[in-house]
Amino acid sequence: MVNGDGAHEHAEEPEPKQNGNADADGGEESNEQEVIVIQDTGFTVKIQAPGTEPFDLQVSPQEMVQEIHQVLMDREDTCHRTCFSLQLDGNVLDNFAELKSIEGLQEGSLLKVVEEPYTVREARIHVRHIRDLLKSLDPSDAYNGVDCNSLSFLSVFTDGDLGDSGKRKKKGNELEQIDCTPPEHILPGGKDRPLVPLQPQNKDWKPMQCLKVLTMSGWNPPPGNRKMHGDLMYLNIVTVEERHVSVTASTRGFYLNQSTTYAFNPKPANPSFLSHSLVELLSQISPAFKKNFTALQKKRVQRHPFERIATPFQVYSWTAPQVDHAMDCVRAEDAYTSRLGYEEHIPGQTRDWNEELQTTRELPQKNLPERLLRERAIFKVHSDFAAAATRGAMAVIDGNVMAINPGEETRMQMFIWNNIFFSLGFDVRDHYRELGGDAAAHAAPTNDLNGVRAYGAVDVEGLYTLGTVVVDYRGYRVTAQSIIPGILEREQEQSVIYGSIDFGKTVVSHGKYLELLDKTSRPLKVQRHKVLNEKDEAVELCSSVECKGIIGNDGRHYILDLLRTFPPDLNFLPVCGEELSADSQRHGFPRQHRHRLACLRQELIEAFVEHRYLLFMKMAALQLMQQKANKDSNKTDAPAITETSEAESNSDTTQTQITATDSSNASQVPTDGTGQTDNGTDSQMATESEENSSKPTTNGPAEHAGAQNGECKSPLEGKELEESIPGLAQAKELAETLVAEDGSGVDPKSREVVLNACKAVGSISNTSFDIRFNPDIFSPGVRFPDDSLEDVQKQKQLLKDSAAFLVSCQIPSLIKDCLDHSALPLDGVTLSEALHQRGINIRYLGTVLEFVDKTPAKAQLEHFYRIGITELITRCAKHIFRTYLQGVELSALSAAVSHFLNCFLSSFPDAVAHLPLDELVSRRKSRKRRNRVPGSGDNTAWASLTPSELWKNIASEAQSYYHFTLQCESVDQVVERYNLQKTTLLREISVKTGIQILLKEYNFDSRHKLAFTEEDILNIFPVVKHVNPKASDAFHFFQSGQAKVQQGFLKEGCELINEALNLFNNVYGAMHIEICACLRLLARLNYIMGDHPEALSNQQKAVLMSERVLGIEHPNTIQEYMHLALYCFANGQLSTALKLLYRARYLMLLVCGEDHPEMALIDSNIGLVLHGVMEYDLSLRFLENALTINTKYHGPRSLKVALSHHLVARVYESKAEFRSALQHEKEGYTIYKNQMGEAHEKTKESSEYLKYLTQQAVALQRTMNEIYKNGSNASIMPLKFTAPSMASILEQLNIINGIIFIPLSQKDLENLKAEVQRRQQLQELGKSEEPTEGVPLELEDKIPVD
Repeated sequence: MVNGDGAHEHAEEPEPKQNGNADADGGEESNEQEVIVIQDTGFTVKIQAPGTEPFDLQVSPQEMVQEIHQVLMDREDTCHRTCFSLQLDGNVLDNFAELKSIEGLQEGSLLKVVEEPYTVREARIHVRHIRDLLKSLDPSDAYNGVDCNSLSFLSVFTDGDLGDSGKRKKKGNELEQIDCTPPEHILPGGKDRPLVPLQPQNKDWKPMQCLKVLTMSGWNPPPGNRKMHGDLMYLNIVTVEERHVSVTASTRGFYLNQSTTYAFNPKPANPSFLSHSLVELLSQISPAFKKNFTALQKKRVQRHPFERIATPFQVYSWTAPQVDHAMDCVRAEDAYTSRLGYEEHIPGQTRDWNEELQTTRELPQKNLPERLLRERAIFKVHSDFAAAATRGAMAVIDGNVMAINPGEETRMQMFIWNNIFFSLGFDVRDHYRELGGDAAAHAAPTNDLNGVRAYGAVDVEGLYTLGTVVVDYRGYRVTAQSIIPGILEREQEQSVIYGSIDFGKTVVSHGKYLELLDKTSRPLKVQRHKVLNEKDEAVELCSSVECKGIIGNDGRHYILDLLRTFPPDLNFLPVCGEELSADSQRHGFPRQHRHRLACLRQELIEAFVEHRYLLFMKMAALQLMQQKANKDSNKTDAPAITETSEAESNSDTTQTQITATDSSNASQVPTDGTGQTDNGTDSQMATESEENSSKPTTNGPAEHAGAQNGECKSPLEGKELEESIPGLAQAKELAETLVAEDGSGVDPKSREVVLNACKAVGSISNTSFDIRFNPDIFSPGVRFPDDSLEDVQKQKQLLKDSAAFLVSCQIPSLIKDCLDHSALPLDGVTLSEALHQRGINIRYLGTVLEFVDKTPAKAQLEHFYRIGITELITRCAKHIFRTYLQGVELSALSAAVSHFLNCFLSSFPDAVAHLPLDELVSRRKSRKRRNRVPGSGDNTAWASLTPSELWKNIASEAQSYYHFTLQCESVDQVVERYNLQKTTLLREISVKTGIQILLKEYNFDSRHKLAFTEEDILNIFPVVKHVNPKASDAFHFFQSGQAKVQQGFLKEGCELINEALNLFNNVYGAMHIEICACLRLLARLNYIMGDHPEALSNQQKAVLMSERVLGIEHPNTIQEYMHLALYCFANGQLSTALKLLYRARYLMLLVCGEDHPEMALIDSNIGLVLHGVMEYDLSLRFLENALTINTKYHGPRSLKVALSHHLVARVYESKAEFRSALQHEKEGYTIYKNQMGEAHEKTKESSEYLKYLTQQAVALQRTMNEIYKNGSNASIMPLKFTAPSMASILEQLNIINGIIFIPLSQKDLENLKAEVQRRQQLQELGKSEEPTEGVPLELEDKIPVD
């Protein structure tokens, strides 16, 4: 999984781009040459700064001069300079010039750093930079969620950097000194879930105070006569020694003046200590500053860069310790001058977001360097826009922005701030009345955002969408959009030249728009169709009617309101007189939903089309076989058909019965009925292919239908058929040629075959496979012309089929994946991702849980069920919280939030709200307050909420929204009944609603005291949804690399992935979730190929990045911690490995509790490491817990359980408790024997070990008898008690973590490739439902690829 948006590894896509780089003779211009262009060789320049020795700096020709500036501002010895120029032989270098364009700059050139005179802007930048240096170790920005700072705690557990310090660490022979005792709360079986360890104390954060105060002086700005002396601004400073000084920033630098707080005297003091940099000045007047600043910079430079680089999008922390609020001039100034978008690099003007967003899209993209430049620009503008939009949305709700229609009531107001348009998610002017009012108005922005994302990914030249960000904050939903030039001057009616502004009553169309939208029709599966306008004329559209086309004053064609890009979901849209298919009805659909905008996800459309394509190929192939059989039937009396259907039925039972019968009387193929095959294999295949292609295939319209809508992408589909039916391969080829051509040069017989197959699967074309949807079907108010009625019928059937496909294929396949642990959600976020990847909307959560309830193997899905229930409850609570918050005024916010959390989580039966103190509540409420800001409810209705009422509401919300019955009247009943954890519920609700709470231990279970007070609520953050632009080239490299690795070409794979890493860095900068995936895979490959230190360094980066970009307790971070622990162990850093594993276990307990299959892996790891350091009793506690969990979730006969038994047996052997050891090893042996047979190496190994244990046991018994007989003078045979060797422990660790080791000789590599291919074939053959694995050792992956 690279990222949550379901960009899956579909490495089998037959794209020239990918093979182009593996063997450099690929058809298109080879990427390899292009890549070399980018990585021009670097060279070294010497840099000479005033007062320091010259030093060497490695630079690359692509860099700008500005980047050298950044490096100097970060270096320990030059970090205090900001206002300087770089000069080469006396010539000043242009900041924005690329190094390669500078004459005379070469290897060994000397660049001089020359101090320049200040301007007001430069002086401000200098002060801000000094403040950033002083705060560089202070985490308060990360807690407050500003400037893209976020938390990271890895260094607390690794004591600094792993790479170099590894040498100083104790070596393996000094094992005794390692303290291995885990903290009490993470031992197996503990019920305590403390919060405080979530953020361990980082000793680096103990502030080293350099200054007491640094603020702007009240004497600013300088009066005219002082301006003419070069004064730019005045600062007040209090040093640690309590010396109060007033400083002038002048064009020449900083000096002390003679002003005091109340008397202005700008004359220089004596001595004035004039210095070019503020740091130099302060170092002269304050010894403490000098000492602490130097120490601080040393520490700052030692931190891993990934701990301090800004992330592309803001990450918020739901807990924070109590942080002292310190004076900070820059923060104060930022707040009041509200840095609109006066971003540093565009002097004195707000940014024209729309122009920036659209211009970056128009950049050329003919070759790799151009594409990289374009993608980098798009990504940068998007992340800036998301940040600005978030800031603006908060300002709007907090009431700091004036509305553009201030006369209207609050809900209807609209705002413009920083060239961004903001609207609230309410149904204004009854726009959505027929679609569900406010509920529809709340759902529309996210649907619209999905549309923007989809059109953006197709990337059609000349078609423009708006920058769109959806922000949920304090109970309000705000949509932020960039502004189409000129739209504010015109009425909407005049400007819309395509689509409809009244949901289809009046409709217009436009040739240019049709032409542009037609290019998106195939990748987005949108069908061109005609609708009737108010004059009953047919108007042709290639989108839903709501989609509006507006030509801006800049001449660009914009489309907006893309909320119905994807077809409606009939399971949640009851339509009079329409029957859903039996599958849907069986599960209680259609159901009433809050609004009528429920639509299918893009992933579902992709999967459905893929599924239909398979069906189409099968039918065509079988009919061709049939014809062949008929030709041959003179010789044999047509037993061909039956053979076919039997052979086929191994792979696919019920479906073949349909297709075989269809093909025998090919003329009358039933049009319905084919879609609803819901047998195991079928859904299995659908997901297989979906795994490979859930990333929308957005190749442009150039390719023919077949490749676009899914040529068999996964290796499984094609082969499975070919092996099951003799002669099918040729038939299939023929079918493919038929699909590829337009059917003209083919004989009529074959054409008929294709026609039948097309009809059966609902293709819109009769000569090739092509499924598209009409998004306007079932839209109220849309009418279709009479001549397209047949087409509309077909479309209705398709919609019913896809709704049924979701229920009968996708949900069962999700549950199957959870049963065989290929999907392992740990919390709400990962659960939502798992649903979304398979195209299942969250509104199906209740249905999914009912499915689980009815599954025979329900016990093995307990973890999934529990996470699902937690998610369902917290989402219901979120819905209620939203409306609850809208009525709360700002001064009562913390009281209201704490009251809500008490009602939700505290066992205290009558939670009473604390109203804000009376002295602050004004006596005379103004009579008429029309002009209220959005976020200022002034009622106190929220205070009357009681726990029992809240839980009643949650249960009824679950019933009405998710159609799921929760049996509960209080939080304690729920926790008891579903075995939930209150901390987990608290984390989920806080993350979903943006609440930040104080980090301390809460007592939820006290019946006498409330769990939360208003002091515990620290902040409320926005929850932001936006588009994530992708780095396409990098992603192709990454996938090719993965594919290579899976085929066993590790070296090539490694190179490709390194390449991908460079390209990702090029587009995203240093921090991004996809870079994290890249680093993890690289580390794993380094490890397999024996380069442990490199593995350690890459994995350390992956952990830091995961903490910073996803969050410190995100499930992905937990996994990264486990990988890092393994590599630490392999590098001999045992105590660090244990600390990391303990951290992973703690986070896991907090996020989802102990009862989860993943916990078995963590515990096996911990147990093994403890075994290695001879902590046998502790080791057993963890290993036996792992055994219990494995037995529960994998079934007592699983190979995982056998391995667990073996690990436990080894520890008992080390303790010389041979009887217990024998008992466990026998269990393991039995499993191996039953599953693998006597002859298998595993079974043999186990039986050898049993013999060895028996000998040891007998020897021990003899010795004991000897002692009893002869007393103290017995001659005792020395028994062999062996501490396990590190190598043997590491071997077991590799096995449980799914890593195979390869001694890399050429011959071994060949064998390995053969083995991998054999396994792939085995997998393809053995996709049967039996529990036995067709693979000798139960390893997690074919070859470790995450």
